[in-house]
Amino acid sequence: MLFSLFPLLVLLLFPSLILAAEAPQPALAMHGTPAYATGFSHFRYANPDAPKGGTLRLGVVGSFDSLQPFIIRGTTPQIPGFGLQGTVYETLMVRGWDEPFTLYGLLAESVTVADDRSAVTFTLNPQARWQDGQPVTAADVLFSFETLRREGRPNHRTYYKKVAKAEQLDERRVRFSFLPNDQGVIDREMPLIMGLMPVLPRHAWAGRTFNATTLQPPLGSGPYRVTKVEPGRHLVLERNSDYWGRDLAVQRGFYNFDRVEVDFYRDDSIALQAFKAGQFDIRREPDPNKWATGYDSAALSDGRVALTRFAHQRTEAAYGLILNTRRPLLQDRSLRQALGLAFDFEWLNRSLFHGAYRRTTSFFPNSELAATGLPQGRELELLNQYRQQLPPETFTTDLTTEATQPQRMRLLQASTLLKQAGYVMHDGALLTPAGQPVTLEVMLSDPAEEKVALEWARNLKRLGITASIRSIDSAQFQARLTNFDYDVTTGRWFNSLSPGNEQLFFWGSAAAKQPGSRNYAGIADPVIDALASAIPNAATRTELVAATRALDRALLAGHYVIPFYYLGADQIAVWQSRIAHPEAIPRYGPILETWWSNSLPTRN
Repeated sequence: MLFSLFPLLVLLLFPSLILAAEAPQPALAMHGTPAYATGFSHFRYANPDAPKGGTLRLGVVGSFDSLQPFIIRGTTPQIPGFGLQGTVYETLMVRGWDEPFTLYGLLAESVTVADDRSAVTFTLNPQARWQDGQPVTAADVLFSFETLRREGRPNHRTYYKKVAKAEQLDERRVRFSFLPNDQGVIDREMPLIMGLMPVLPRHAWAGRTFNATTLQPPLGSGPYRVTKVEPGRHLVLERNSDYWGRDLAVQRGFYNFDRVEVDFYRDDSIALQAFKAGQFDIRREPDPNKWATGYDSAALSDGRVALTRFAHQRTEAAYGLILNTRRPLLQDRSLRQALGLAFDFEWLNRSLFHGAYRRTTSFFPNSELAATGLPQGRELELLNQYRQQLPPETFTTDLTTEATQPQRMRLLQASTLLKQAGYVMHDGALLTPAGQPVTLEVMLSDPAEEKVALEWARNLKRLGITASIRSIDSAQFQARLTNFDYDVTTGRWFNSLSPGNEQLFFWGSAAAKQPGSRNYAGIADPVIDALASAIPNAATRTELVAATRALDRALLAGHYVIPFYYLGADQIAVWQSRIAHPEAIPRYGPILETWWSNSLPTRN
């Protein structure tokens, strides 16, 4: 009897051995089972026979003054598909873009997760190498974790605080154990969050200041190196011929160009003309007006340039005018609702955008995550816990119907709301209940948004509200955005089909006080905190959808953002005489990293 109890005694005394008993896996899904089985050869949306070689030329509107992407200081180059994170710096695991949220091994060849997700162990691929030939080790992983938690961007610092213990088990294995929240619940997303942690070379950072801007080309483990830097103007990436991971299933058919040259433009109209002149190869076009009329050229007529709309199934960006509730004036929910009612989407879409857009009525548009109709089922159960703190119309009104009402009715509703809240008109100007005029400054950096803001300001004038439009350069805009120094501005939140911890970074009370966070509206509401926390704690996909819809509905009821519009497709102009892409498109849309040069023969 004593002998038979020995294994149980060992596990009670040494609970960490429980993890060792679980089988390592090559992939990890947030919910359910990974779509690709062990031993798969390549992702279906990548062409494993794509030729390697050639040059990809890209044009980016913006600038950069730093190559340090892990801190809030400076502006790093934002390159679609070929940013520093992914091409130079790699993560332990990578996403499969056919699934809501599933990771497959990259630097880590396998992952072991506790049944309750209270800990995760990553085993590094023994072939993983830095670009200088040194091996990627568990010590590098711990260095990355500790450095990013201490000095990294706010999202990294926020997420990694949930790690109770990080330990190196040997040269290739690292284990992270997680803290439960105040209710004793483990955040089920944390194993995946850690899987997406960028890994930095400890030896390359020795003696250097991490939290400082730099233009020194970074050392990473990825498929590309930075070989030429002209700050704010030009950047060149060259494929690493000794890249350690080129034969991995998750990299087959990816990163096919030998050279990627990126030019940076200060003005989008100039960038468009440069594309039409053949100075770069691919251009994403979010503006339906330019899409409809701006690409006429001989190259388009003769087929050298193609305009393709790639329909996708991902959540579109939540995009709109952000009302900064840190400003006393904008802490009044009735005023925020009235400001939203003055936005005339139908006129804008018809007059400026060729009717191409759909009105955004959710923070998760184009997906099953969007709240619609009245709350029911599990969503209603979640909201009922906070019925006393939420506005009554959260439960009785379809909050998306406001967007479809005629504008005259919307303005009438806005006037009624303001009057009921104690605002009064005096000599054509709206005064607060304290007798102060209602005036706002709208801070912009994108000239394309000026027409939208000016039309909104004209409608506000009919309510007695003065809104001045101020456009500033990108550096000043970023500095003021980081420090929340604005009344109203525009912004975007990009959500996946499996939202999680980032929701607290977008909307949480702690993030509202954290410079550089994405809580641009300054929301500090315990109900929002609780609903956002429920999302990563969801044990099933059904539970996650219900929790996300509940959060969506509470955010809509708060009127913190005036939603704009979305397309539901990626509009991409490409010189198809030079560039080719796979036929299969994943649910998240086209992946530029899988495209290749059209001038090279396909491999057999």
